[in-house]
Amino acid sequence: MSSRALVLGGGGVTGIGWETGLIAGLAERGIHLSEADRIIGTSAGSSVAATLTSGISANDAYQTQIASHGSEKAATLGISNIARLLGPRLLPGSDPAIARRIGRAALRASTVSEAERREIIAHRVPSAKWPETDLRIIAINANTGERRVFTKDSRAFKDSGVSKDSGVSLVDAVAASCAVPTVWPPVTIGAHRYIDGGTLSGTNTDLAAGCDVVVVLAPIAIALRKRWSAAGQLAALGPSVRTLLITPSNAAKQAMGRNSLDPAFRETAARAGKDQAATVADAVHRLWS
Repeated sequence: MSSRALVLGGGGVTGIGWETGLIAGLAERGIHLSEADRIIGTSAGSSVAATLTSGISANDAYQTQIASHGSEKAATLGISNIARLLGPRLLPGSDPAIARRIGRAALRASTVSEAERREIIAHRVPSAKWPETDLRIIAINANTGERRVFTKDSRAFKDSGVSKDSGVSLVDAVAASCAVPTVWPPVTIGAHRYIDGGTLSGTNTDLAAGCDVVVVLAPIAIALRKRWSAAGQLAALGPSVRTLLITPSNAAKQAMGRNSLDPAFRETAARAGKDQAATVADAVHRLWS
């Protein structure tokens, strides 16, 4: 029996809206992406993944997106933010080296407190309990630049072994994955601080290796390097893997606006995602069924 992976990429609060709407639209057509054997969530996609695996119906999740944006706080990626994120990506070096440069900028940035940001994320995640599903939430260690894949079995080590370690909260994992560098604060888990899982790759599609069918929802598909792109990572999985990459339609892009961190566009993004489901349903059905 083939195994199916669902990859949910980053793209801010509008990305959450679009992915949620698309999933709901597919569910209305009998295509349930929540049945994936492995779900990989990066940044915005981690919020969607946590909701999708919580037992909440796709329609209920959609209704939340088209309601008031509630506790969400608007933010903007200004010129200074972009410069601090783009510059390190253009310089040569290994992925951890590039991520370390961005991590240093994130650790120095002035942002809201971790506690305030965590409260916002806690309102996004319907259940603090990890699901039994193979859910993988991605973040980057701000100091080492190494990618961290959080699962229900992940531990948070507090120090060199003197203190006992504990399980990683799903809320903390999602908060870490959504910690946009220089915009939101790095998230402390155990003895380490983490930044956005999409700092380099917006989808981390390579983590779907081993699955036979891979569907990727990518609100933002562009990447500075091929090895970070969803398309490049899908190709690297090999010709025997059946894959599908779905990105926002032109209508959805317009509905999502120019600022992915503005919750004022969440509703229109969700509605556009649901509308787009009609155009991709046949292609998804062929793979998923």
